[in-house]
Amino acid sequence: MIQVSETAKRKVINLMTEEGFDATKDYVRVGVKSGGCSGLSYELNFDNKKDEADKVFEDNDVRIIVDKKSFLYLVGTVLEYSGGLNGKGFVFNNPNAQRTCGCGESFSL
Repeated sequence: MIQVSETAKRKVINLMTEEGFDATKDYVRVGVKSGGCSGLSYELNFDNKKDEADKVFEDNDVRIIVDKKSFLYLVGTVLEYSGGLNGKGFVFNNPNAQRTCGCGESFSL
C-alpha cells in the first residue's frame, strides 16, 4: 500500500483540479522506471483510467493506481509534499530504497 500525507493530499487535489481531473473519480498514477543517477526513478502522473493489471489504493481521499511491476518497489511508501526553502515538490519516503540520490528523485534497492 502507498500512503499519502495530509500536505501531499492537499497539493494533489489542487493540481488535479488545475489540470482538469476530478480527485473523487480520477487517479494519481505512481510508478517506477529505469533511470536517474541511482538506477530507478519515480513517476507521478494523473490518469482517468486504469489497466486490468493495476493495483488500486485509496489513502487520505486520494485514489492511487500502480502498475504491477512498480508495486513491488513501492510497497510501504509514503508520498509527501515539501514546500520549504530547500525546494518544492513531492517526496517519496520509500522504506525499500537502500540508496537515494541527492535530489530524491531516484533510488536503488
